[in-house]
Amino acid sequence: MLYPMSPKVVELKRRLESFMERHIYPNEERFYREAEELGPWKVYPVVEELKPLARGEGLWNLFLPESSHGAGLTNLEYAPLCEVMGRSHLAPEVFNCSAPDTGNMEVLERYGTEKDKERWLKPLLAGEIRSCFAMTEPAVASSDATNIESSIVRDGDHYVINGRKWYTTNATDPRCKICIFMGKTDPDNANRHKQQSMILVPMDTAGVEVKRALPVFGFYGVPDRASEVVFTNVRVPKENMLLGEGRGFEIAQGRLGPGRIHHCMRLIGLSERTLEKMCRRVRSRVAFGKPVSEQTVTQERIAEARIMIEQARLLTLNAAYAMDTVGNKVAKAEIAMIKVAVPNMACQIIDWAIQAHGGGGTSNDFGLTQAYATARLLRLADGPDEVHRNQIARFELKKYSNA
Repeated sequence: MLYPMSPKVVELKRRLESFMERHIYPNEERFYREAEELGPWKVYPVVEELKPLARGEGLWNLFLPESSHGAGLTNLEYAPLCEVMGRSHLAPEVFNCSAPDTGNMEVLERYGTEKDKERWLKPLLAGEIRSCFAMTEPAVASSDATNIESSIVRDGDHYVINGRKWYTTNATDPRCKICIFMGKTDPDNANRHKQQSMILVPMDTAGVEVKRALPVFGFYGVPDRASEVVFTNVRVPKENMLLGEGRGFEIAQGRLGPGRIHHCMRLIGLSERTLEKMCRRVRSRVAFGKPVSEQTVTQERIAEARIMIEQARLLTLNAAYAMDTVGNKVAKAEIAMIKVAVPNMACQIIDWAIQAHGGGGTSNDFGLTQAYATARLLRLADGPDEVHRNQIARFELKKYSNA
């Protein structure tokens, strides 16, 4: 292996895989049923039942790098563990390793005050509450985050917040108690990347209204509790400002780098699981006198899927290694490349698996429609393909600026 796993990671991976076999896979059907029946405004009992088991086995907060609160793993060490968890929609939250809580906990760990950490980080680390991240807005093209129009205005010892956000994951969850909100504190600043700030907003603050749950390809609550939230004259203490006015983009870059790695590793795990389902399906079905697995087109797709997964994994591990060794800012190109490559890879493999399953593949019985919704969403979340491609091209062209 180009990136061999340490003995510590090998052991954690073994324990994770064992937990998945004993507790996650057998409960997936129940998880999807509860999500459908209870909807995105409720807590799913199966998740709450499994979380103490995961914590009891020491499989908890594995994502936090270089922290006394987590396993102290690097991005590269966490990557194969994140892949294992990504094999199931149920798994990440059970291990307290699900978005957006992971990113929010990292922000609080890095930029929060001791008071913030005691009030918000501690219960998040314990899995007692959940959080949301309010950045994307329906009224503007949020692929360019400088377009954000929400306002954060200083008024004495408080800030007054106004804005409409959507795709604010977790906001409908009754356990969601804290929001990290991004808005403009200095809209006239000549530097467009200094106009934005991030601030902590308790969800029970007057003026915060969760308007509705947003479906992702018709799914509410799985794969995402996407939500629309309106903030009307919301007043929070000035101490809730993170890092300082005008430093929202700085925080965002620190937050989104690891988040993109996590998304990509989970998608690789989901793609592995999908390929497994596809192989089992085509070996058990007969069409035109022979197993579907013997059809040349099927074999070509299986081969291509294996190649694509291996390529995506190596690219992602390389990005994780770069983040660990040179930092998120220097590793921007590597992070951008995986954010384009991995969701597109996953979409293609899931599409082939749906085709291999026949009409049943378009139902919810095999988990493929849920998987596709996840993969397709992630071609937009944390920056659309087009933005990352443009960024990669600029990095490449810069190499020849003096040519």
